[in-house]
Amino acid sequence: MTKDGPVRTNQRHGSAATKSQPYADSDAAGWPGNSAKLLPAVLVAASAVLLFVGQLDLPGYGLLLVAVVLAYFIDRPLFRDLLLVAGGMTIISAVPITTDIGLVHMLQMGTAMVLAVALPYLVSRFVYQEHTIRFPVLTGQRWTRVEWWYLAAVVVIGYFLLPVYMINTGVYQNWPDVSDPGGVARLFLGTNALGIWDELFFICTCFALFRRHFPDWQANLLQAVLFTSFLYELGFHSWGPLIIFPFALVQAWIFKLTKSLSYIVSVHLLFDLVLFLVLVHAHNRAWLDIFFY
Repeated sequence: MTKDGPVRTNQRHGSAATKSQPYADSDAAGWPGNSAKLLPAVLVAASAVLLFVGQLDLPGYGLLLVAVVLAYFIDRPLFRDLLLVAGGMTIISAVPITTDIGLVHMLQMGTAMVLAVALPYLVSRFVYQEHTIRFPVLTGQRWTRVEWWYLAAVVVIGYFLLPVYMINTGVYQNWPDVSDPGGVARLFLGTNALGIWDELFFICTCFALFRRHFPDWQANLLQAVLFTSFLYELGFHSWGPLIIFPFALVQAWIFKLTKSLSYIVSVHLLFDLVLFLVLVHAHNRAWLDIFFY
C-alpha cells in the first residue's frame, strides 16, 4: 500500500515507487523530525522573494548562501539538492528579468534559462549519478478524457480571467507594445519559451528535488513560492500572484499525477496563448476585439 492507495503495476502511473525513483511520494522524509531540514528550504524560498520580488540582490544572495550552508550542517543530501536549486536561481537572477523582446536581451535571458535548467540536470545526472531530474515527454500514456477537458477549461478560464487582470490593472504595460509582424512574432516566441522554461525549472527540477526530502504538499508550496516570485519580477504585478500561485500548485499536482512534462507544458502554453492574444489586443484595441473586461 502507498498513501495514494494500493500499488498497481503496468498502469498509468507506472510500477511501484522505490527509493531510486524520482517521482515516488516523499513520505519517507517523515516529520516532525523533518522540521530542521525544512528551515533551509524555506530560506531558499524566502531568498527568491527578496531576489525576484524585492529585487534586493545583497540580502537575497546572502539568505540563499545561509540556506545552503545551514543545509550542509543539517543534512548532506538536502545540501546537495538545495545547491542545485540555488545554482539555477543564481544563474537566472544574474540577467535582467524583463519582458524586453529585443534580440540581445532575448539571447541573454534565453542563455541564462538554458543554463539554469541544464546545470542542475547535468550535475544531478553525471556528478551525483542520480535520476531525480527528468523531463518525461514521450510517456507512452494516452491522455484521459478528463485531461482533455481540463485543457479546454484552461482556455475558458484564461479567456475570462486574463483580460480583466491584464487590462483593468494596467499590468499589460509591462509587456512591449508591438504592432509590426516581427515584434508580434518575438512576443509569441518569448511567451511560449518562458512558459516551457517555467515547467522545466520550477516543476521538473525544483519540485522534483524538494520531493526527495519533504512531503508533497510542502515541496509544492516551496516551488510555488519560487514560481510566483519569478513571474512577479517578470511583470505579473498587482494581484497577479493570486493567479500565479494556485496555477503553480496545480501544475505540480498534475505533474505528480501524470508524470508528463508534455501535458503540463500543453496546459501552460494554452494559458500563454490566451495571454499573448490579450497582450496584442491590449496594445492594439482594434485588434482581436473579442474579450470582456
